[in-house]
Amino acid sequence: MPLNVLVTGATGFLGRAVILRLRRDGHRVTCHVRRPARARGLLGGEVEITTELAVDGKDAVVNLAGAPIIGRWTAARRAEIMGSRIGLTRSLVDAIAAARTRPSVLLSASAVGYYGDGGDEELDEDAPAGRGFAASLCRGWEDEAARAAPLGLRVACLRIGIVLGPEGGFMAKVAPGVRAGLGAVLGDGRQWTSWVHLADVVEAFAQGLADARFRGPINLVAPAPARNREIMATLGRVLRRPVLLRVPAVALRVALGEAAGMLLAGQRVQPRRLGELGFRFRFAALEDALRDLCAPEGTATIGPAGDVPISAYLRERGARRLLRQTLLVDAPLDEVFTFFANAENLGALTPPGVSFDIKSPTPIDMRVGATIDYAIRLGLLPIRWRSTIEKWEPGRVFIDSQASGPYRSWWHEHHFRAMGQRTVVEDRVYYSAPLGPLGSILDRLFVARSLRRIFQFRAAAVRLRFGELREPPPNEVARA
Repeated sequence: MPLNVLVTGATGFLGRAVILRLRRDGHRVTCHVRRPARARGLLGGEVEITTELAVDGKDAVVNLAGAPIIGRWTAARRAEIMGSRIGLTRSLVDAIAAARTRPSVLLSASAVGYYGDGGDEELDEDAPAGRGFAASLCRGWEDEAARAAPLGLRVACLRIGIVLGPEGGFMAKVAPGVRAGLGAVLGDGRQWTSWVHLADVVEAFAQGLADARFRGPINLVAPAPARNREIMATLGRVLRRPVLLRVPAVALRVALGEAAGMLLAGQRVQPRRLGELGFRFRFAALEDALRDLCAPEGTATIGPAGDVPISAYLRERGARRLLRQTLLVDAPLDEVFTFFANAENLGALTPPGVSFDIKSPTPIDMRVGATIDYAIRLGLLPIRWRSTIEKWEPGRVFIDSQASGPYRSWWHEHHFRAMGQRTVVEDRVYYSAPLGPLGSILDRLFVARSLRRIFQFRAAAVRLRFGELREPPPNEVARA
C-alpha cells in the first residue's frame, strides 16, 4: 500500500537513491532539506520539498541525515557531525511526539562504526558497542531514534556498512585513483571492511517500510566482508589496473588524526537479522558488486556520428560523434514517458558532481519551441545551458538541442517504444566538442569518458526508479 513518507538527508548519496526506490512503489515522498532550490535540482519533480520536520500526518519516516564523517575531527567538525545525526534525530522524534497524527514507522540510519574496532571477531546485532568517537556517535544516534518506540512507532536502526554505488561514497573516493594507477592499500590492509551494494541498501529500506518484523538494530551489510587489501585488489582487477601502493598508517594518522582510526580499524559484520527476515541480496559477492558498478549493462557507446538526422540545426553545426544507450525498463510506456518528459526529473538522473539546477520557471510546458535554462558544472567550471525542444511526440519521441552551452553541437533524441508491459528507452546524442581539432583531442581525453559516466549514472537511477532493466535483444534494438 502506498505510504506518505518523510525523508531526511534526502539530497545525500543514500537519500537520492532511496527516494527513487520509494517512488517505484508509489509512495508519496516529502523531503526535509536545508536548501530547497538545490534540492529540487538533485531530486527531480516527483517529490515535495520542505525545510520543516513535517511529520504530522505522515505514515512513515526514513531518517538518513548526517554530515560526512571522513576528515579531521576538529572540535567544530565533531559538533557538526553529532548535530547532523544525534541532534537532528532528537528534533525529529520531538516533532513526532508533538504531532497530532503520528507516523507508525521510523527507519533510521546508523553505521557499523557502532562496533568500534572489532578485529577478526564476527559481529552480529547482539555484539556490544565499541569504543571511540564513531561508536559513541552511533550509540547516541540510535538512542535518540529509540525514543520514538514508546510513542507507538515501529523503530528500526539500520547499521550500514561501506556503500558501493555509482558516483558517490567509496567508489567516488577510491575508483578514480585506481583508474589512474594510484590505487593504494590503507595501512597493512588486514582490517575488515563490511560493504554493501547501493541496490541492496535501497531494497532493505523499501522492505523495512512494508515488513512489520523490521525493528531494532539491523546490520545492513553484504554477507561477505573483506579485508581492505582484498577490496583494493578486486577493484584493481575489475578496472584492469594494478594496486601496488600502500598508505602507511602513520601517514593517515598525521593527515587525519583520530579519524584515521575509522580507516585502519575494521568490523567483520554479519547481517544475521536480514537473513532471519528472508532478505535476498542481489549482490552478495564483492566482485559481482564491483563489476556491476564499473561495467554495468546498458553502458553507453560512443563512436563516429555517421549519417546525422536531417535538421537545420545539424546542417549548420554538424556532429562528429554519436552517443547511444538503449535500456529495457520494467514499467509501461505511459509511466516511463511521463517521468522522462518532466524536465525537472533530469536532476534525479544526473550525477551530483554535475550540480544540475533548472533556472527556468517550473513546471515547464513541454512543446516544440519550448526553451529550458539550467546550470551545470563541468569539473570546477560552472556552465549555463539552454535547450530548445525540436520535436515533441508524446509517447514516442522528443528531441532537444543545445541553443547555448559548452558544445559546438548537441542534438539529443529520446525514443520510447512499448514492449509488452515494458518500455524500450533509447538515447541518441549527436554532438561535437568545441574548439575544432583541439575539441577532438578533448573528446578523447575527457568528454567521451565524462559522458559515459553520466549516462551510466542515468541507467542506474532508472533501474532504481523503475526496477530491473537490461539491454534489449539485438532484434529489439533494431526496431526501437
